[in-house]
Parts: sequence; structure tokens; C-alpha cells
Amino acid sequence: MAYDPFIRGRYSVAVRTLEAQDAVRKLRFTCELWYPANEAHFGQDYAEVKFDEYTLPGGTERRMQRAVRDAAAADGRHPLILYSHGSSRWRRREATYLCTHLASHGYVVAALDHYETLVPDATNEKVAQNRVADIAFLLDFMLGPKAPRDLSVEPSRVSAVGHSLGGWTVIAAMESEERIRALVPIAPAASARPRPGIFSGKLRYKWKREAPTLLLSAQNDVITPLAGMREIFKRLPKPKRAFVLKHADHIHFLDDVEEEHEAVRAAERPEEMQWINDEMRPVSELISGETGREFTRGLTLGHLDATLLWLHDARTWYAGNMKADFAERKIDGVETGRVLS
Repeated sequence: MAYDPFIRGRYSVAVRTLEAQDAVRKLRFTCELWYPANEAHFGQDYAEVKFDEYTLPGGTERRMQRAVRDAAAADGRHPLILYSHGSSRWRRREATYLCTHLASHGYVVAALDHYETLVPDATNEKVAQNRVADIAFLLDFMLGPKAPRDLSVEPSRVSAVGHSLGGWTVIAAMESEERIRALVPIAPAASARPRPGIFSGKLRYKWKREAPTLLLSAQNDVITPLAGMREIFKRLPKPKRAFVLKHADHIHFLDDVEEEHEAVRAAERPEEMQWINDEMRPVSELISGETGREFTRGLTLGHLDATLLWLHDARTWYAGNMKADFAERKIDGVETGRVLS
């Protein structure tokens, strides 16, 4: 079969939640791991009765994800992806559609609830400092002796993916981290001229190592507009590529887009941030959430397969343009930048 990163992979997906203690900062983090399940669980993540259910932190609202809770892991060593969440109320589980997709293709994906969820009154400076420390801590944990013994990850194949503030986080982490080898910032809150009330951590773009980067953004993003994405792309070290999803906004990269978009649009906020409510278009005027998810799944997986795993078929696919693939799936997306060397 031709290489197709848009379709679900051959593994059933498992998920587990665990606690990890940071002895240095004296913080206890809740982490989520998505990983390939062993053959005994084949097909179970296609049966809704087996889907994992979870609750919104601090509430009673429930969701499901296509993964089997606490299933045994598949044999072998797996590449590792660190996922960094934005300011979403769903925290580490804000993009289960993406994390489960990557796990179905053989990746282990690890995410934690970031520092500011434990220290909610932290300043921007403290958040910036500790988010980068969170990434290093999570990576140390996953590669260290306290990681689950049945999950074997490959230290030389580590990548990082993040949305919004999480996009800023994975870019910032590269200034102190040498173990991350590929990057996917999604609508990152990393502009040098952020809109009022939006996180404004400094970035130098002086990275410890080369890391092929895929920047994804949305045409109608009010929170992290395209002008900022162009500025970020220009400053990102090469090699790099950038794609824009047309007729989409900031929330199109998360789970339950339609519900979450309208919740963000209607939320009460300080006067300095009222522009969000005023400028966000109704979700009915934008593309479907599933189109946004498909765009993100396919490009993220294709980028990682090609640049982290160096799979021949993936590299061939990724070296081309995506017009035919987008047209076949009715995805209105365009490439807006490519600097490979």
C-alpha cells in the first residue's frame, strides 16, 4: 500500500495515567501516556464500549478517547513524542485525536499537566521558566528508571509537539535541550508582538541542535494570527516547513472543536482580552472540526516519520507537495514556507 499518514495505524492504542514526582521543584505531575498495545488488544480501540472515559479537571463533564485503558504494551522500543498542551481546560488530554493517532503508528506519546495548573497564580516569567523545566523533567522521567518497565522508548528518537502556549514551550525547550530531534509547534503563542493578554515569553531561537520543524497554523486564527506565524517561521532554524489550514481558527487543532470553539468565544474575560469575543467568527462559518483534525494528524505523522524515523516512503511523500492529498480529503490547506537546507 502507498504511504498514507492520514489513516490510523496498525496498532491498537492503549492509555494510562500516572503520577511523577519532581524532587527538585517538589511538584507532583499527573501524566498521560498513549502507546501501542500488544496483539491481545487488537481492534479493541475500534469498539466504543472499550473506549477510555475521563472527566474534565474540577468538573463532571465526560469525554471518550479511542484507546484502551491500562492495556499491555506492544513489544519493542518505540520513538517518543512529548506533547505540550496550551491553556485548554482539558490540559494534557486536549488533543487525544492526535496522540492516539500517533500511538497507532508505533509512537509512545507522553503529556503532563503543566506547572501553571499546579501553581495557578504564577507569573508569566515563572510559567515560562517552569514550562521548559516541565519538558526536561518529563523527558528525564520517560528515559529514566522510574518510567513504566513495559514501555521501552528509544532515546535517539525523541520529538516534541505542542499547541498554542505548548507550541511556545516546545520551541523554547530547544534552547536548553539537546535530546529533541524533531519539532511540531501548532499555532504557537510565540510571536514577538502578541495580542493583549496573550502569553509573551521571550525566545532567542538559539538551539542546542538541529531539529527539523513543521509549523502548523490556521488562516482565521484570532489568538495567534498569521502575521505572527510568518514572523515565527522566519526565525525558526532550518530545516523547516509551514502549512496553513484555511477557514479555521485557533481551536481547530483540539478535540471537540465545535463545542470548544464556541465555549472560548463566549467565555467571560478581562476587558483587555474582550477582542477575542468580538473577533472570533462563529464555528458555523468555519470548516469542520474533523477536517482540522485530519490535517493535523496527517502532516504531523508524515513529518515525524520522515524526519525522526527516516522512513523511505514517508520521506518520499513528505518531499512532495500535498495538493493531491489535500484535494482527495477536501482539506483546504496550503504550504506557506519550506527551507530544507
